[in-house]
Amino acid sequence: MRAKGITYDTGFTPGGRCSRPVFDAEAVRREIRVIADDLHCDAVRITGGDPERLAVAAGHAVDAGLEVWFSPFPCELPATELLPYFADCADHAQEVGAEVFVTGCELSLFIPGFFPGDDSLARIDTLVGGAPESLAKVAEVPAKLDPLLADAAATVRERFRGKITYASGTWEQIDWTPFDIVSADAYGDPGDAFRRGLREYFRHGKPLAATEFGCCTYRGAAERGGMGWTGVVDHDADPPRVNGDYVRDEEEQAHYLREMLAVFDDEGVDTAFWFTFAGYEYPHDPDPRFDLDMASYGVCKLMPDGGLAPKASFHAMAKAYQ
Repeated sequence: MRAKGITYDTGFTPGGRCSRPVFDAEAVRREIRVIADDLHCDAVRITGGDPERLAVAAGHAVDAGLEVWFSPFPCELPATELLPYFADCADHAQEVGAEVFVTGCELSLFIPGFFPGDDSLARIDTLVGGAPESLAKVAEVPAKLDPLLADAAATVRERFRGKITYASGTWEQIDWTPFDIVSADAYGDPGDAFRRGLREYFRHGKPLAATEFGCCTYRGAAERGGMGWTGVVDHDADPPRVNGDYVRDEEEQAHYLREMLAVFDDEGVDTAFWFTFAGYEYPHDPDPRFDLDMASYGVCKLMPDGGLAPKASFHAMAKAYQ
């Protein structure tokens, strides 16, 4: 691969719940330095819903010498408000010197109008549930999403001089004509079927990026891929707790990381971003009943004192990327 990276969350709000309630600029600077110096990343995908937070993190990443993919992550935003939002984000991305702008992530799930459901979490449940009406909606996604993405790309190009892409879900069949890079959130079992799916993206004649890949931190999480977090945590409990008999397994992440990097190298993927650096809403606890980090895709675990500690996947990434 040309560039190996990781995603870095500045806070997004599916279902109205913020993934990063506390955002401290100095902590962000230190964590970005860890990504550059200790993990040996070439690139970082800065994600989140707040343009100001994105700009702060992206600025630190530029200073650290990383290739920055400026990746706004709107949730629950009506389609009519997307273009002004992306325009504002594009101005920030240009100002800080980002190399790539990502015009949203899996928009058919995270904004209203594509699948039934009052919020992103409900729409995810609808899609994963496999009801006939939801499968019918999948077929309708391109006709609705392609014009929206074309307008978004045109809006961004007026303000941003770097390359443009979109972080697509595998169910979203995108017209990639307006974009410089084809990108997919590439979760899955790294077998022959997965490889064939990757090869399909090359028919567009553009570089391919895996804007996300990863798994959670429990035994069997790799098989569940991008849906591994669902159902693990009971957020309605006080305090929140693990919802079931999950077994913590940091090596599961590390092994999956090594497997997927080998696949991406073999198949000629240009850039790949592990999801994610840390799950800031999923603190680790030595008591497995409250070890919410099992639902986290992070290579770092959030400790009870608020600090971060590396997991086995952190060390596996550092070795692979070095």
